This record gives sequence, C-alpha cells and structure tokens, in this order.
Amino acid sequence: MDAFFDPGSVAVLGASNDSSKWGFWLAAGALRGAERRRVYLINATAGSIQGQPTYARLRDLPETPELLVISVPGPTVAGVVAEALENGVRAFLIISARVPDADRLAATIRETGGRLIGPNSLGIVDSHADLLLAWGNFIPGSLAVVTQSGQLGTEIATLAARSGLGVSRFASIGGQSDVRAAEVLATLVDDPATAQVALYLESFTGGAALVSALKALRAAGKPTMILTTGASSAGARLARSHTGSMTSAMDTVDAACRAAGAIRLATPGQLVELAGFFASAWLPKDRRIGVLSDSGGQGAIAADTAESWGLDVRELSAGGAGRVSELLPEADHIVNPIDLDGAGEKNLDVYADLAEVLLTDTDIDAVVVSGYFGCYGEDVPDLRDRELAVVDRLGELVAEAKKPVIVHSMSASSPAVTRLWEFGIPAYTSIEAAMRVLARAGFYAAHSGRLTESLELTGPVTPWGTGYAAARAVIEGAGIPVPAGVTVGSVGPGESRAPAEAAKASELRPPFALKAGWPAHKTEVGGIVLGLSDLPAVETAYADMVGRLGEGEYILEEMDTRDHVVEILVGGRQDENFGPLVIVAAGGTETELFADTWLELAPVTHTEALDMISRLSCSRLLTGWRGRPAADIDALAEIIVAVSRMVAGNNAIAEIEINPVRVAPDGALAVDALVVTTETPTAENVPAEKPNSEE
Repeated sequence: MDAFFDPGSVAVLGASNDSSKWGFWLAAGALRGAERRRVYLINATAGSIQGQPTYARLRDLPETPELLVISVPGPTVAGVVAEALENGVRAFLIISARVPDADRLAATIRETGGRLIGPNSLGIVDSHADLLLAWGNFIPGSLAVVTQSGQLGTEIATLAARSGLGVSRFASIGGQSDVRAAEVLATLVDDPATAQVALYLESFTGGAALVSALKALRAAGKPTMILTTGASSAGARLARSHTGSMTSAMDTVDAACRAAGAIRLATPGQLVELAGFFASAWLPKDRRIGVLSDSGGQGAIAADTAESWGLDVRELSAGGAGRVSELLPEADHIVNPIDLDGAGEKNLDVYADLAEVLLTDTDIDAVVVSGYFGCYGEDVPDLRDRELAVVDRLGELVAEAKKPVIVHSMSASSPAVTRLWEFGIPAYTSIEAAMRVLARAGFYAAHSGRLTESLELTGPVTPWGTGYAAARAVIEGAGIPVPAGVTVGSVGPGESRAPAEAAKASELRPPFALKAGWPAHKTEVGGIVLGLSDLPAVETAYADMVGRLGEGEYILEEMDTRDHVVEILVGGRQDENFGPLVIVAAGGTETELFADTWLELAPVTHTEALDMISRLSCSRLLTGWRGRPAADIDALAEIIVAVSRMVAGNNAIAEIEINPVRVAPDGALAVDALVVTTETPTAENVPAEKPNSEE
C-alpha cells in the first residue's frame, strides 16, 4: 500500500492546464510533492502543463512510475491500463468514471500482481508524505478519511477544516473493485500522523476483515467513526445506484461496530463534532454528569436532554451540595443541575469554582456548562480578559482532574470559545450536540470491542435432514433442552408409526402437543395442536391434521405446562458480509409484531449473552414483572451461547431459529426449532409429498 500513499514516483495521465478539469487538480497536487518524489505529467497535445514539461505517452517516460493516476474518458481506460501493465506499472489510481466492465479491469490488474483504487475515485491524500492527488485543498491534521463516496468524504474533510481539524490521510475507494476499506484502515494503525478515523461505506463486502482492522485501530487508541446508508429504503436505493453494491442492514453494522469498538453516526456533521471531542478532551469514565447553568430553563433542558441520551444526572452528595451552597448561598437549585441564578454576572470566577466542585466529586465523570458562558467578553469587551482568565483556570482544572468539561455556549466563535477548544474543552452551540457527543464518547470509552472467538469449522451436523425432527436432534445434540417427544407418521421410506403406540412406547405423559414437522411457521398452516389431554385426543388431532396437510413427518411431544413462562426467540444466521450472527428477540407467534430484537456477531460468551438479553424491552418480564418470580436468565443465556457456537462453528448451517424458548423460574426449554442448511436435501431424506419445506 506504500505505492498509493508514499510512492517514489507518480505519473498523471490526463494532466491538463484547464482548471475546470480533474487533470489540472491532479497535476497541481502531484507537483506539490515534487521535492519528495519524481512527478511525470502525460498529455499527448500539450507541450507543458502548469509550467512543467509533459510526455506524450506513458512509454515515453524515463522510468516506470510507481503510481499511475488515470483521468481520461471512461471508455479509453482499459486500453491505457493494458499499455501500463505491459510497461510494468503495478499501482493504479483511476479517477475516471463510467469505465466499462470495471470488475474485469480490476481482475486483470490483480492477475498481473497489480493493485487498483477506483475507478470513480475522487483521489488520495497523505499530508505527512506531501501527496495530494485529489480535487481541492486539504489542511494537514490528524483525521483520516476513508470513503466510498468521494463527495461525502470531501464534505467531511471540509467540515473538519472549519472546526480546526485537518486531514492526515484521505482515500476515496469508490466501489472497492480491488483495494478495500479494510486494507486502507490497516495502514492507519501504525500511521503516526493519524489519531482518529472517519469511515463512510455503502457496502460491507469482506466484513470480517473490516472488523479486524477496526479492532486494530481501537487497540491502537484511534477512534473510528462510521457513516453508512441503508437505514431507509430511499438510502438503500441510492447506495445501489451509486456503487452497484448492496448496503448492509443497520442492525448488523451496529453489531460489527460493537464488536470492533467503533461508533456509527448518522451525518457528517455529527461525525465532525465527535471528532472534535476526541481530538481535544478526556474520555469520561462513566455516564454520571454534573450540569452547571446560568439559566434555570437551560439547566432543566440540559438535564432532560442528558437523560434522553442515557446520561445520569444524579443529585449531588450531601458534601458536594454543601460546597455548592457555600458558593451560591442565595440559590435555590444546587443539587444538580446547578442554577447560578445570576451569580455569574456578579463574579465570573464562580464558573470555575463550581466546576472544581464537580470535577473533584468522585461521583461525577464529566461536567457540562450550559448557557451564557463564552458570550461575556463578546458582548461586553471590558469583561473579555476576565472571561479568558476563567477559561484558563478551567483548562488547569480539566488537566488536573483528567475529566472532560463540555460547554454549551450561546456564542459560536468568541475569543473565549476559541480558547476553550485550545484547552481541550469542547464548546458547542446546542445542548443537544453537547449531550450527544458526551454520550457517544462515554459509549466509546466503555466499549473497547469484543474478542470474538474463532471456532474451527466442523463437518455436517448429524442427523442431517429437514424439518422439526432433524432440528430437534441438532439443537439437543448441542446441549439445548427440548421436551420429551417422538416422531410419528411417515418416519422413513415406506415406514409409518402410529402416534398412540409411539407415545406408549416412549412413555410420554399428557398433556401432549402434536406438530407437523415440515412447515417453518406451523401456526399459520394449522400445523400444531396443543393441550391434548389423552391418547384418543392425540389420534383425533392426528387424523384431522393428516387430512388437511397430508402424510408426512409429525412430532408428538410432552407439552410444557410450567407457570410464569416467558417466550423468547433465539436464532443465528450467516451474514454474507460479516459471517455468523446470533439473535435474541421477544418470541412466540407475535415476534414480528413486537420487533424486540438484539443481535451480535457470533460466537458470544455467557456474559455477552446476558447483556443481549438485558437489551430487550421484554427483559423486564424475565426479571420479575409485577411480583412474578424471576425467570432462569442464565439458562436462556446458555442457549444463546450454544446457538452462537453452532452457527459460528459449522459452515453447513445457513440459519437456525428456536422459537419459542420457554423460560421459566426453573429453566429454559426449546419447544420449536428450524435449521436451514447450505446443502440441498436429497430425495432420500426429503419425501416428495412434503410441502413448505424450510429448505
């Protein structure tokens, strides 16, 4: 990858004197690094470009360039690449858009040992290496930008520059036809100029490698902030039309971010405001905050906004409240949020005095100052020096306490606000932005990523068949409890078993549940009858079900009659990008209606499974809702762990779903299951007359 970000020589094919063309900006940018590398400009008609001599053709160059930048009409690119490969070029940056058969072109480059960024790239930049191969100007700094949309990446860089943040490296990777985001991210782990990373992706091909790169960045102490599309159908359509690649589902992306210790954001503006925090402030150790305001209304809104972001605005301890009372003897609201009630106008030092009280409180992890501070010197010039002196003291307090202070100021760019940033005290013009940033910084501090275990893939699970009977055998073999049961009806070619005789032989006890073995959703087709009190009732139900659904494999089970049961869904599947996933959700026949789910990359540990359960809205039913006894959450967690290990450790399982898992105070029981395999069932194990097979 060094050939892309610090090449010894670079050639620009399509260099131009016309400032409205890409070739002009690429040539001008390349020439800025002429003291560090050899630069060649190629144009068949111009004798010189921007005062530099040109070459008519690639083969006229005195050497093979380490990096070739191509900015010519798309239909001509393939011919140019073919000539370049013949001349030994192995690194290509293709700016050209609408390149025919771009995937085939990328494959050709790879087959010769070459690498490609593009087509349809908006360029690459490395400020430390004096490399500028993009449109416009980039201010050097510590933020790396890796993006599939060059225009959006440029917006991020522009917003960052306005906020005083510069760019260490910029890489517009287009449709990832060859070089992918994970490879570029890996180069940033040891890049001394990069302190944090902005990533915009529309497709997550090779997601496992991406997660590994993000984990490496997290371990290196470099926060990665991710933007993506696909939260709405309109966003998904745009992503497909822009790169030809499908977007990943948001819940899966969020699971990948949690596993990697990265943060997903919604807009470039939110990304830059958080990047500003990371570039300047200490991370909070927890979510407990103190709020200091010179307006009762603003203090109340600050507290409400904080709580909406999951921040904890708890009352101060008696000792802390006593210290505040000494500083504000006439104030009414001193327990958090603290209302200055006009004290700031009398003595600006009170801001720093109260901040010190909060910063030295062991029950406070961060301080938010909301209101007029930052405006005094701007509105009253005689107060400028006094306000700046308070800022200086706040900076000293923050450095000593190693806790963040964030200011919500009614001024955007006063001298005091500017100095706040210089002292590592982020200042925002809205309380929403201040609390949003603090909450996300707290999330980042508390989530350093997961050490996802890599399981050795096994061979096919046995018995390997279709339907509920086979699924029962699979999950029971993995240690998941199932009801006592027996297969009845068509149990093999030319073999049938009567339900009453099978129940007697297996010593099953009533009440019984009778289930058709093949439908994925039994209730919808009338493939399940519950509460059968005796064997005659079983025979009647069986005859009715066969009459409606036809001959096939049926399962007779002892029905779970325990009290205080909560039904939960546990599932897993193979994601085409990120690999194995495990899911927990509110279960039963209304699971789609409730849409109460949580997902993680698989496998998970017992502790992680417990955390997944706690994320569900229905988890309160498991912990003892309105006097009910608590369910055996540990037993449910063990089933989640088992499913996660099954889907992560067996490449023949495409999908597995257990719904419901019935969780009671004395344990958990899986009473229906579906296993979808990647193998095509054979005629020997799937009777032809079975409709609605999950395969």
